[in-house]
Amino acid sequence: MLLARRLLPMCERIEMHPAPSFVLPAAMSGLLLFTVFCPFVIAQAEEPPVKLSPVEQSKDGSASVIDPMRSSRLSARDREKLYEQIVRDAEILERQSAQFRRLTQLLRPTVVHIDTKKPALRPKNGKASEDEAGSGVIAKVAGRLVVITNRHVINRAELDNITIRLDDGRELKPIRLWSDAGTDIGVLEITGEDLEPARLDEKDSVQIGDMVLAIGSPFGLSHSVTLGIVSAKGRRDLELGEGGVKFQDFIQTDAAINPGNSGGPLVNLRGDVVGLNTAIASNSGGSEGIGFAIPMPMVLFVARQLVENGVVSRAYLGVTLDRGFSQKMAQRLGMTRAIGARVSGVTKGSPADVAGLVPDDVVLEFDGNAIEDDDHLVSLVSVTPTDRTVSLVVFRQRQRISLKMPVASREQFEVQ
Repeated sequence: MLLARRLLPMCERIEMHPAPSFVLPAAMSGLLLFTVFCPFVIAQAEEPPVKLSPVEQSKDGSASVIDPMRSSRLSARDREKLYEQIVRDAEILERQSAQFRRLTQLLRPTVVHIDTKKPALRPKNGKASEDEAGSGVIAKVAGRLVVITNRHVINRAELDNITIRLDDGRELKPIRLWSDAGTDIGVLEITGEDLEPARLDEKDSVQIGDMVLAIGSPFGLSHSVTLGIVSAKGRRDLELGEGGVKFQDFIQTDAAINPGNSGGPLVNLRGDVVGLNTAIASNSGGSEGIGFAIPMPMVLFVARQLVENGVVSRAYLGVTLDRGFSQKMAQRLGMTRAIGARVSGVTKGSPADVAGLVPDDVVLEFDGNAIEDDDHLVSLVSVTPTDRTVSLVVFRQRQRISLKMPVASREQFEVQ
């Protein structure tokens, strides 16, 4: 399991890893309480109050001992009516539960458990190697059948030391491996009979509040399923692993994610994979309701280039961005608040220079996307195909200005 730190003060570290077992989130528990309990309260209100039974007489005519709380107990008839009410309410919830059962049945064959043996970074007790476990999802990418996972699960491992275990117990060896350090994405090409690829969401349709399932191998418990919601999107301020993850745009979820879930899928209620589970914010080493997944559009952008070209080619702007863009600086530039990405420097001859960007420009939109901050702009540029022209909206001298900019490949530009 790869350890990392979180920039938020409440989280001392973030642990890279993978996904879950079937649990009910607190948010839904409240919903169930309302659904089941409220009809009961209403039903009780409609019934006449239960009257005290007359005092029973003993055979000798004296009063017998009675239960003073008898008026608050349900009669046999009342209990039978309540059972009927519960059955009716349960049918509603069971229809919802059936959706999760169908999703699990559909998705489990697309999820794999991954075991790797790799050279130890810090040999202990004479052991020169270490074992690592994670998860992955079978997919069809660029015409090839692959397993998509996290790079940190397979990094430094030889192909012969990677074992992929399917839902039915079969074991496979990958025939080819690619990885991208900038996003922590790894791809393994596989072959075999009756392999089921998952459906991948290419449109980034997931929204905050959507219900999601996380599937993976937490603590080695393969093909475990957990339930939660999307808590947030666009998390980009995480320090992950020893090498770091440069390009971030994480989905945050409260679906239980634990060590071993790394590389497993985050799935919506339609059965589409919306993210690749990657990290957690945790002080204990286990799930504390804050997990992170790479959104599927970013995963596919990287995976396709790895399969087709072996490397990832990213767009290059040629600007230096102000990471400390403050409210005070925004007001000096004539803005009411610090929004967008402030340009503090432009590389001569770069695409940004050709487009006419200058220091103190604030990039408000990139290729039609409103920019939140400098990390957001970096993330969008990282998944922009090269050799195309994009539109920019910048704030300059108290005005919005539209620009066109041909982007170049980072690798090509750096070679020049």
